[in-house]
Amino acid sequence: MRQRQRRAALAPLVMAALVTAAATACAPPLRDLGPLPPRFTGPPLTADTVVSEMTSVLAAEGVTVKREPSGVLGRCTERLSGRHEPHTVEAAVKAAVARARSEHGWQAGPDTGSETITLKKSNWTVLVGFNGEPAQGIQAPVIVSLMCLDGGASTAPATPTGPAFTPVPGAS
Repeated sequence: MRQRQRRAALAPLVMAALVTAAATACAPPLRDLGPLPPRFTGPPLTADTVVSEMTSVLAAEGVTVKREPSGVLGRCTERLSGRHEPHTVEAAVKAAVARARSEHGWQAGPDTGSETITLKKSNWTVLVGFNGEPAQGIQAPVIVSLMCLDGGASTAPATPTGPAFTPVPGAS
C-alpha cells in the first residue's frame, strides 16, 4: 500500500523533471543582451519647456491658447486650449506645426488620420486635432494634447545602474 502511495507521489515529480529537461534541451540558452534602448532620443524635456514652445509657435500664427491644469496623477499630460476664427484655424494651426518643426526641432509623429497632426520631440508627443465646422458665429476650438513617456522626469540616467538580468543566488 505504501509503495503505491510513493509511486503515485513520485510520478508527477518525474514527469515535471522530464518535461523540464526536454524543454531545456530544445531551447537556446538565455543570454543577457544588456539594457533596453531608451524610448526616446535626446535629453528629456520638462512640461514647462514643451508648453512654452507650443504656446509660442501657436501665438506666432495668431492662435491664442491657455494651459489647462493637469489633473491626472501619475501621468505626464498637458493640454492647451483656445479658440480661433473658423475660416483660418486649420491654416494657422498647420503653419504653427511647420514652425515648431523648423524652429524648435519637432519631428512628424505617426499618422493618426486626416483630422489630427502628431509631433514628437525627445520624451514628448503632441497631438493637434481639428474639430469639424463650428456653429455659425462661434470661434473654432483649438485643442493641443501633450503627453510624455517618462512621467515628467526632468533628467534621465546616462547609463544603467545595473545589469538587465540578475540571477538570484542559491534559489532552491
